Amino acid sequence: MPNVEPPLSVGLANDQVLTSTLSDVVPLGSPPAGGRECSAPLRGDGPGPAAAERQSSDFHPDPHRHGARRGPFASEAREVYGALDLGTNNCRLLLARPSRRGFQVIDAFSRIIRLGEGVSQSGRLSEPAMRRTIDALRVCAQKIERHGVRRAMLVATEACRIASNGAEFLDRVEQNTGLRIEILSREGEARLAVSGCASLIDPMVDYVLVFDIGGGSSELVWLDLTRIAPEARGGPLGRHVVEKAIVAWTSLSVGVVTLAETFGGRFVSEDVFEAMVAHVLELLRPFEETHGFSHRLANGTRHLLGTSGTVTTVAGVYLGLPRYDRNRVDGCWLEADAARDVVYDLLRRSYAERVAEPCIGRDRADLVLAGCAILEALMRMWPSPRLRVADRGLREGILMQLMSEDRVVGAGRRRRRRRGQGRRS
Repeated sequence: MPNVEPPLSVGLANDQVLTSTLSDVVPLGSPPAGGRECSAPLRGDGPGPAAAERQSSDFHPDPHRHGARRGPFASEAREVYGALDLGTNNCRLLLARPSRRGFQVIDAFSRIIRLGEGVSQSGRLSEPAMRRTIDALRVCAQKIERHGVRRAMLVATEACRIASNGAEFLDRVEQNTGLRIEILSREGEARLAVSGCASLIDPMVDYVLVFDIGGGSSELVWLDLTRIAPEARGGPLGRHVVEKAIVAWTSLSVGVVTLAETFGGRFVSEDVFEAMVAHVLELLRPFEETHGFSHRLANGTRHLLGTSGTVTTVAGVYLGLPRYDRNRVDGCWLEADAARDVVYDLLRRSYAERVAEPCIGRDRADLVLAGCAILEALMRMWPSPRLRVADRGLREGILMQLMSEDRVVGAGRRRRRRRGQGRRS
């Protein structure tokens, strides 16, 4: 059995910290404790506590990668699965074992690497960005080896998709780290992000917009829950049920890094912020004109579900957290007006004050307003009374897909019931 570490405190770039424990469980089909409201007052003008900034659908990982074996829950319950998301801004790894409730996180890693820095202007990944990223991926490779990962999906997103040297860089990664990373399609990214936060969707509304504001792109998926049979909407929705509700998706070629590089990120006036919002609205308009969601929403209930660092930041600032706390943020609800209050509160603050927000920090202080502009554009285009916050997404969706394919998720619970029935007969 691989070496299991005590509760983790994984270092991020420039002293930012991501914490995780062995008891972290991402349940399938049930929201985290309570589906609670975010109910803390907004801080005043000073630099108070905050949150952390946080991406072909036919992609199939090599089943022999890391010596994968397929089989029933009984033989694979202790096997470790891995998901790596190499994004434009962050490199994130999640390692987990199947459990009766979903999966149990045993290790995690996240580092800001800014792989896509300057790509929107030059069209190429820079040498410093590639070196930073390879350094982070070496840590990921060590964790994968140490925990004896048997099956993994390692994916790169927008920066590697659009850079002319993206494929060449991934060859270099394999030579330097042994990790074989595949470029994930935009549709694959959108669908996996939805899968990762499916249990946070309110099954009683008619429409849900799931969005992931990334570093180089933003994925949007509209769900029409009226397509789901009423008996299937009595509780939290599973991954396969949610997939049936997908009616449209798009990937915008804008994220926090690309928007900040275009308009600036450190010193953002109200006029510049409005220009950012207007730019994103222009990108959203063809999607709206094609599908006409505004007309549908006029006669239906709905909510937004955000899975990105932008929305976790907004929630953390609203809650007044002295340090980012996933247990407080993941799954909480924000009224739309409260979310907008935080957005404009951050806009009024100076760059130094944003740096002083403990869960924004120096690494993200120049990106957070770009993310807020994308969020504001979404709220203007499709007004919804409430926003649900997800500190989960692509990596969790990958793990769920792998475990579902191996039929190991939840199998232990079904197995016990069958045994019990046998004893009663």
